[in-house]
Order: sequence, then structure tokens, then C-alpha cells
Amino acid sequence: MKIKHIALVVPDLEAAATFYETAFDMKRVGRDDLEMGSGIYLSDGSTNLALLQYKEGHPLAPSSGFAGVHHFGFQVDDLAEAERRIEAAGGKFFFSLGDDPEKKNFEKKFKDPFGVVFDISKSGWEGTGRD
Repeated sequence: MKIKHIALVVPDLEAAATFYETAFDMKRVGRDDLEMGSGIYLSDGSTNLALLQYKEGHPLAPSSGFAGVHHFGFQVDDLAEAERRIEAAGGKFFFSLGDDPEKKNFEKKFKDPFGVVFDISKSGWEGTGRD
């Protein structure tokens, strides 16, 4: 398993994307505008950085005014085995994002025993490799 995905909640998607593009030479690899909110995805060629804005009231929306790390993601070889290990260690399944585990950006979201949100993906996120 490798950490391949970090998600930040930001107050201004475009300003945050421009900052990471300029400061760290990251490249835009995608954007989503969903019922839950919007995200711009950047990559350094190995790791996906998701810049997120959730709509107020969504279960993943942080408290008002929060900006910072929201969750992180592990790329795994076997989703079922990873889920078994997570739950055996005390983690709790939260929900799936996407409908095809073989596609990029499909995630199974969990909370660790302390409430920290993380996700797992077999195929990873846009801009991530399998290295």
C-alpha cells in the first residue's frame, strides 16, 4: 500500500489550484462538479492532490471556515483484503464514491477508530502511477 492521494478543503478552488500549479509545478488532471461539491485535481506525476469544496450540509463537509487536510488515500492491490484488514483493525466503512472499482478515482471511504477519514482505491486517482 502507498499513499497516493491527499485531499485539502479550500475556500477558493481556482486560487488554490493556481497556487499549487505555480509553487510546485503541479498539473491539472481533472475536475468534478457533483451534488456533494466540487473538486480540482492536480498531480506531480505520482500523487494526486484533490482540492475540494463541499456543499454545506453534506456529511463530508467540514465545519464552517475550515481549510486544511480533509482525508488521504491509499492505493491497494486488493480492495476486499484491504477492507477486511481495515475493519479487523477497528476501521469503519463510510461509503463508496463511484460505481466501478476498476476505474480511476473509485474510492471506498472509511473512518479510523478516531474518526479520521481515509479512502482506498485499486486503480488510484488521476495523475497517479502504480510505482
